[in-house]
Amino acid sequence: MTNLYFVRHAHSAYTSDELNRPLSEKGFADATMVTKLLKTEEIGIVVSSPYKRAIQTVEGIAQYINTEIDIIDGLKERTLTTVPAKDFTIAIEKVWEDYNFSWEGGESNFVAQKRGVETTFTILEKYKGENIVIGTHGNIMVLIMNFFNGEYDFSFWQNLNMPDIYKLTFDGKVLKSVQRLLINGK
Repeated sequence: MTNLYFVRHAHSAYTSDELNRPLSEKGFADATMVTKLLKTEEIGIVVSSPYKRAIQTVEGIAQYINTEIDIIDGLKERTLTTVPAKDFTIAIEKVWEDYNFSWEGGESNFVAQKRGVETTFTILEKYKGENIVIGTHGNIMVLIMNFFNGEYDFSFWQNLNMPDIYKLTFDGKVLKSVQRLLINGK
């Protein structure tokens, strides 16, 4: 079995610079709790989206197991639009209602999901039998989970915490189980 620990990043201080947006003070405190929880999981590998907030959320466990974080572009958050959305809620609802729809310069759910699932399969092949932490983002994480089980949908995404951890256990490329790891009882 291979265990993928998808870690949705902790709270970040908003900036328009998606790539370099750092964690907030609360985010850093929560990232410490992520590290504490993952220390008990016999983690062997840490990979992450190239976005700073995702890296910062999992760098504690990488330091604890004395390994470098493998940066994987396919784990970055889905691009919703290249033009600022007038109403984020309406924009995100629209792409989840119609998996083929995309906003200007953005990725449809199908396109983002395909990228995320292909990346997941590559990780499963490369690190078969390992416990792997994956620093990523809410939308792309749920799109990946949705590929394997439709119950992981827009409503599920809306109820994620920041950070949040889901342990997906695979036998080859077949998802066997999903377990949420609670941080501070949440």
